[in-house]
Amino acid sequence: MDIVLRAVAAYVFIIFMLRIIGRRELSTLAPTDLVLLVVMGDLIQNGVTQSDYSVTGVFLAVSTFGLLTVAMSFVTFKWRRVDRLVEGEPLILIQDGKPVEKNLRAERIALSDIAEEARGNGIESLDEVKWCVLEASGSMSFIKKQG
Repeated sequence: MDIVLRAVAAYVFIIFMLRIIGRRELSTLAPTDLVLLVVMGDLIQNGVTQSDYSVTGVFLAVSTFGLLTVAMSFVTFKWRRVDRLVEGEPLILIQDGKPVEKNLRAERIALSDIAEEARGNGIESLDEVKWCVLEASGSMSFIKKQG
């Protein structure tokens, strides 16, 4: 039971840390996916090198992380409020060609990073952008101005 409780505590702590790290750093994986992949590998490695005293301990820890990931997926699907807390919400970075400084600072994103991403989407200048949205996944979406 001690292994299960430590695994739960570690899972909660890692999710918390991933939210602090920010979306851009995690843009290819959802935080819960990253936790599952990274920690499973480490937990298995500990069992193989016998840092843990039993294979049962490894199975318990990995199963706990797997079940927590499935439970978190269900909870975030069922309750929007929890989803916003765990996964985050889309955030407007550029509005009508002008940077939203408060949001840029909060996510630690430089205007040059947005300009680079815009060029990758065929947008020459940020003046062409009606909205640049940092999605909960960490990717940026651009909506061009009409005209």
